[in-house]
Amino acid sequence: MSTQTSDTLVITRPDDWHLHLRDGEALAAVAADTARQFARAIVMPNLRPPVTTTEQALAYRGRIEAALAAAGVPAGAFSPLMTLYLTDNTAADEIKRAHESGGVHAVKLYPAGATTNSDAGVTDLLGKCRPALDALERCGMPLLVHGEVTDPYVDVFDREAMFIERVMRPLRKAYPALKVVFEHITTKDGAEYVRDAEGPVAATITPQHLLYNRNALFQGGMRPHMYCLPILKREVHRQALVAAATSGSPRFFLGTDSAPHARGLKEHACGCAGCYTALHAMSLYAKAFEEVGALDKLEGFASHYGPDFYGLPRNRDTLTLVRQEYVIPEEIPYGSTTLVPLAAGESLAWRVRT
Repeated sequence: MSTQTSDTLVITRPDDWHLHLRDGEALAAVAADTARQFARAIVMPNLRPPVTTTEQALAYRGRIEAALAAAGVPAGAFSPLMTLYLTDNTAADEIKRAHESGGVHAVKLYPAGATTNSDAGVTDLLGKCRPALDALERCGMPLLVHGEVTDPYVDVFDREAMFIERVMRPLRKAYPALKVVFEHITTKDGAEYVRDAEGPVAATITPQHLLYNRNALFQGGMRPHMYCLPILKREVHRQALVAAATSGSPRFFLGTDSAPHARGLKEHACGCAGCYTALHAMSLYAKAFEEVGALDKLEGFASHYGPDFYGLPRNRDTLTLVRQEYVIPEEIPYGSTTLVPLAAGESLAWRVRT
């Protein structure tokens, strides 16, 4: 149970159910930011090449643990929860092997071409992935979906709603017992679908989609560090996401989708999609919840509903947020270059006590 005063908020230590850590020097630069706030995180598999086998996932976990140790994070203080990248050719035996490993906790669906490093993604989910889907449903392992169609004739702002009709509804009809996480929902359509769907369906929501609408992309010019996929939407959709996140429904929980990119690759003729929020995620979420008078709902969203859906125990330790101004850095080191956090230079009212 959270405890709150005017200046402090103590909650069960949260988890991040959607995180990009990259690899190599990028991984070394960002891993500790997440570990300072979260006890666990579902780590995305869209590396180059993608993480498509259990062996690759466990090797990647080893690299994450080595990066955490090198950054001074105590052993056991943070647990990376690994995922596999679903392809048209993922075998049922690989799903079974992943489940039995104890280290792989979900499988990620990227429609081919939907986002960063999704070129190897799925081209026909129900036509080519049934063996993998059958195995996922049998073993109870969640399927995590990037919920956008990639049809070039569908407007970028409509791709989530179209995904519900073209993919989610047929998928749920074919696999009613399959656990599905509709990741980083961005629309009223997505929130209402998850709220009302039958069976084991949940959704993650990012801080940027709770705090900003699409106007933020164009304030004073093009704002590349506000660009992510799925893209920010209209204000009516932002309000619907805030209502879902603060509703107390166990179907909605925290997933930052924190996605680091070098400054030069964001401020580029064809800039990369992704917002870096791992540095200050809980401060951002606290802002979003406080703006609607719902700080008392933050613990469930951040700390309880995710592990409950995944069938994992809730964390036993706590995280303390204090009411103290935190100015987001203009940039932070990122290997041999730098990256720009979301809302760089702005002030937040809450910060994590370290």
